[in-house]
Amino acid sequence: MDPSNAMAFPYTRPRRMRRDDFSRRLMREHRLSADDLILPVFIHELQGRAAVASMPGVERLSIDELLRTAEQAVALKIPAIVLFPVTAPEAKSLDAAAAWDENGLAQRAIRALKQRFPELGVITDVALDPYTTHGQDGLVDDSGYVVNDETVEALVLQALSHADAGADVVAPSDMMDGRIGAIREALEEHGHLNTRILAYSAKYASSFYGPFRDAVGSAGALGKGNKYTYQMDPANSDEALREVGLDLEEGADMVMIKPGLPYLDIVRRVKDHYGAPTFVYQVSGEYAMLKAAAQNGWLDERACALESLVSIKRAGADGVLTYFALDAARWLKEE
Repeated sequence: MDPSNAMAFPYTRPRRMRRDDFSRRLMREHRLSADDLILPVFIHELQGRAAVASMPGVERLSIDELLRTAEQAVALKIPAIVLFPVTAPEAKSLDAAAAWDENGLAQRAIRALKQRFPELGVITDVALDPYTTHGQDGLVDDSGYVVNDETVEALVLQALSHADAGADVVAPSDMMDGRIGAIREALEEHGHLNTRILAYSAKYASSFYGPFRDAVGSAGALGKGNKYTYQMDPANSDEALREVGLDLEEGADMVMIKPGLPYLDIVRRVKDHYGAPTFVYQVSGEYAMLKAAAQNGWLDERACALESLVSIKRAGADGVLTYFALDAARWLKEE
């Protein structure tokens, strides 16, 4: 045998290792488990559950129903859930003051969860869009422009109210400049030394968020408006590295890329460059597409959902926020 051809076909046959289940398992590079999943949950002031029409299988929950869902998550060993409140129209305002009400929906939900399930990680969304009459993530000036520094002051109050209620992780999703540093400083000053910050560092102005805005009730308020002046341009990649770097310098413990599947190149670049805990949000539009295709019989829901989650992990994510979390944890348990 010519030594120069020792690695060539037919001596090297990669399919040998793919022939049997045992050898496929032995060489599997990435494994998905319940430890990789974070469950996003919508909560409302009404009693019981209310379906989100554009997200089949997803419901808005009252606090008592939230506790039932959290019980399922704990039983399935899902590490954490993230709360998204649906604010009553009468509680919305231009200054979003309901966002830091100590007796607000999010704050009451946090306390209920930590009292009942202290071992379950509770992550909270820090952004003003559920609380503003215009549906923007921040405060606006007379021209409708979202102002940065005044918004950051409001976000600090919101984050502190969540930490005071017992949140383990605050997750600023607003994309204002300097908000991570301001929130970290405030948390330190108020004794919340171990409250973690999950920064939405590379949040793109994506068209995949539509069903989410229906779920939290901000779609109608936003109307034909957009968030292009603060969320990132989907065409940009280098900018994401700069944003992530700034948030880490300001004190973020974890960073997030949002959406998921259309931005796996960003996930890989961020993880390779920084090596920091990196998370991905598989957003409402991604979920809705898979669910709709499955309901039409075009895709195998279980197989495609798990494949999409594995692909996000393969790209470098340490964990995934996904509406499939409960189902995925059950499916994985069955394997």
